[in-house]
Amino acid sequence: MVDKATNSKKQKKGVKSFIGGAILTDERVTRQIPFIFFLAFLGLILITNRNSSEKTIRRIEVLQDSIKELRSESITISAKLMDVSRPSEVINKVKEAEIGLEEPINPPQKLVVKKN
Repeated sequence: MVDKATNSKKQKKGVKSFIGGAILTDERVTRQIPFIFFLAFLGLILITNRNSSEKTIRRIEVLQDSIKELRSESITISAKLMDVSRPSEVINKVKEAEIGLEEPINPPQKLVVKKN
């Protein structure tokens, strides 16, 4: 019975000392303060690392979206270029510009030079 009474006094004393701040002057707690600061420092490093990695992930997503847009624009431009560079389109553009060029009737010939 005596043991229960002293245990309840310790609990009341512990709660009272915790609320009052007297527990911080206890030797058992003051020996652990460097470890507590170390844990807090590790927590700050963890939070900073997480924030920087999330920022990097957001930047990667933005760049991937811009790559998709640029790829589709490149495909569109190359398709237009293929349409414009067809010989029939070139002939029509030359006629519209009235440059005075005509389509060659004879096919091109290869020149062969003989060495002595």
